[in-house]
Amino acid sequence: MPTPKPARRTRPADRKRQLLDHAAVLFADRGYTQVSVADIARAAGVTAPSVYRHFDDKQALLAAAVLAGVDDLETCTDRALDTGADTPTTELITAVCALGVKRPESTSLWRWASQHLSDDQNREVVLRTREILHRWARALAEGTDLTEREAVTLAWAVLSVAGSLSVHTTRMSTTRTLDEIDVLVRRVIALRPTSAPPLPPTPPPGAGEPTRRDEILDAAAALFALRGYSGVGVDEIGAAVGITGPSVYKHFSSKLAILLGIGQRSATRLEAGVMAAYASTADPAKLLALLVDSYVAVITSTPDLSVAFNNSYALSGQPTAIDLVDVQRRYVARWVDLLMQADPDLSRQRATIAVHAALSVVNDAVRMRRGIRRPDFGAQMAYLMKGVLDV
Repeated sequence: MPTPKPARRTRPADRKRQLLDHAAVLFADRGYTQVSVADIARAAGVTAPSVYRHFDDKQALLAAAVLAGVDDLETCTDRALDTGADTPTTELITAVCALGVKRPESTSLWRWASQHLSDDQNREVVLRTREILHRWARALAEGTDLTEREAVTLAWAVLSVAGSLSVHTTRMSTTRTLDEIDVLVRRVIALRPTSAPPLPPTPPPGAGEPTRRDEILDAAAALFALRGYSGVGVDEIGAAVGITGPSVYKHFSSKLAILLGIGQRSATRLEAGVMAAYASTADPAKLLALLVDSYVAVITSTPDLSVAFNNSYALSGQPTAIDLVDVQRRYVARWVDLLMQADPDLSRQRATIAVHAALSVVNDAVRMRRGIRRPDFGAQMAYLMKGVLDV
């Protein structure tokens, strides 16, 4: 009797897309610089040489993963808006929410990756994404009193809310999460950004003459905001303040210590806003609204907060950053607690989803530098965030 041959392992129908999917999840979760080709291969259950049969290097993988996400957005939009449905906005909301919940990296990875893409790659991503969002805007504006600019602003906010699950995890079922994101998106499209009240005036950050340490933090924050933490060297930071790279080490032990200092400085400014809010009211909804105002004021006045948030992957697992990470988590938890106090019917999971969705609206806009020079930018961001939170 012949010996049976071992069963052949079947190759996935689309190994290249499988690699892209795993790469997108890892890049979105850990950050580009913290992921290796070996990590991607391991996640996909293949060897590193197998990856190189499809992609020249890690950067090519990132570019392909980002463009695959844009493809997903285009496909989602086509299916929702090209069906001839009587209610295209409803179809669009359903499709966008489903994509955000089931494939959050498709709605978020491209927003994080620009510093690692070439100019041509970034240009393609921006042009295609802008066209998608303008299609959304036209659908949202149809039959309403929305201006074109308002509709575009709301379309971007919808994308931020739908993609907010990429920055946190939830234990809710997919169905319940879809329902919650749907509620938040519908809150967004009911808003009218031009009716946003002005932000209350806030005192400028810092006091007194800046020290050399402050100058280094300022220069590093500006450079990190422009090119990312991994794309800036200590020598460049020193040159920006007129000193040599080695002289920077008289003030900070490493580049990581500089990033930590930026994060600590932004946390201090946020805590000042918390103290001022609690000194003025005890009402949970009013407190949360005041924290929204102070958050927007901090993130729009200096690059510190955005830099600390966008480069948090570099601090992950670092013993020296444990205290800062705890402070950041407690800050977000305070928002969640206040939202639950303002609406006792909310579970912690639902409140957490709402808080991260609201924060994503302004975090994404600042990261992409979208409209930040407009005088009403801060006021509109605070208005949209409060709309998401329903406070």
